[in-house]
Amino acid sequence: MSDYVDGDINTIEGDVLDRDVNDGSPSMPEEVLTYLARQLASDPDAVVIDAQERGGKVSLKLHVGPDDMGRVIGRRGRTAQAIRTLVAAAGARSGQGTNVDIVDD
Repeated sequence: MSDYVDGDINTIEGDVLDRDVNDGSPSMPEEVLTYLARQLASDPDAVVIDAQERGGKVSLKLHVGPDDMGRVIGRRGRTAQAIRTLVAAAGARSGQGTNVDIVDD
């Protein structure tokens, strides 16, 4: 790939699309959500994602630190909606339906 730039946000390490989705490793939508949430959060170590797969659909629950809830949700929920859209696109690319819930602990 000649257009690759080290650290490019449009690439994910490894060959994700050729991986078996049932091998216990994170799914592509989960990897995208993890990346986005950690980049938005002021405390990336507090980002936790719980994933459950049912019938070809992945349900992701995003937990962030209390100080980062506003950043992840955004004004009028626009950031949260953008996150859901990007994760859904990643899921569609790998053939999975997705659902993202932002959970307040």
